[in-house]
Amino acid sequence: MNPLELYGRRFHSRLLLGTANFPSPERMTAAVHAAQAQILTVSLRRTAVGGEAFWDQVRGLGTQVLPNTAGCHGVREAVTTAQMARELFGTRWIKLEVIADDDTLCPDVVGLVEAARVLVAEGFEVFPYTTDDLGVAARLLDAGCRVLMPLAAPIGSARGLSHPCGLRALRAHFPDVPLIVDAGLGLPSHAAAVMELGYDAVLLNTAVAQAGDPEAMARAFAQAVSAGRTAYLADPIAPRDMAAPSTPVLGMAVLA
Repeated sequence: MNPLELYGRRFHSRLLLGTANFPSPERMTAAVHAAQAQILTVSLRRTAVGGEAFWDQVRGLGTQVLPNTAGCHGVREAVTTAQMARELFGTRWIKLEVIADDDTLCPDVVGLVEAARVLVAEGFEVFPYTTDDLGVAARLLDAGCRVLMPLAAPIGSARGLSHPCGLRALRAHFPDVPLIVDAGLGLPSHAAAVMELGYDAVLLNTAVAQAGDPEAMARAFAQAVSAGRTAYLADPIAPRDMAAPSTPVLGMAVLA
């Protein structure tokens, strides 16, 4: 199975994990190991709350850090947060979030494209949290983004694929762009369904962090992501409207 390649770096794991809302630092560490995650998202606000001890813990895991601009509602706020994150975490990677409102936590796509242009011009490697809108995707790619992160459902909702047709269309229109589903997955079966559509990876946080057993749930998601990817590469048969016999009729006895 080919590795996941993002901005010139390769990873064997296709499960990205967030670091917020775990019941304890120890449970987070156990979940990261169970998921075999190589990329962790970290919020600048979360680091400010946890302090140097939290950052030391994340660094000790030996993973690639993907800082995010979670909670930012405007272009200026998102750009400033990204600049601060680059200084703190020492990486050009940034998961760009520009939120439209606090009720849905869906992206402000106009602000998102504008902020992406600014950050790419400043040398950032941007991972935009976006929708499955094809026009928005095209504008983000024109802005210089080389990865897209569409949501499956609202953040933390655990609803799974709210609009699978949109996700399928996005994959079909941009076959060579790494696509990572971000937000809304609640069960390992959701992750498997995403990967069966041909997506390159999934990003999880709430579904693992707030499970009764985060370590077991992280392991289950890792298995589902692997199974879904394998199924996609195996070229599954297309659905049919009518039954199709699996047993041949040649050689069967003919009763008079």
